[in-house]
Amino acid sequence: MFSKVGQVMLYVNNQDESLAFWTEVAGFHIVDEVNLDEGMRWIEIAPTPNSQTSIILHDKEFVERMSAGVNLGTPSLMFFTENLDQLYADLAGKHVTVGEIVEMPTGRVFNFADNEGNYFAVLERAK
Repeated sequence: MFSKVGQVMLYVNNQDESLAFWTEVAGFHIVDEVNLDEGMRWIEIAPTPNSQTSIILHDKEFVERMSAGVNLGTPSLMFFTENLDQLYADLAGKHVTVGEIVEMPTGRVFNFADNEGNYFAVLERAK
């Protein structure tokens, strides 16, 4: 079962310029900033520090290199769940296209496609 829409992925050409727009112009707050191996960086921003839904600013070029085929023209949704294994099994059992479960520093994640081939991510946060 899905528990909420957690994050919207926004693929940008320049993370620093986008961060400046969202924080200085739109008034958003930085919730988290993560730098990982291979140059991966994402910046989590939200209208308030305690918002339930946030925007992740991803480097478009990096995502394109690492995840060929991802639609970078529109933002992606990331759903959260409390039981990733059950949701994965439920979707797979309904013949939904699902990707592999991947361990990330922030938790376990997989993606799935809707009936039009749009991909979405599901995250069970690390405890």
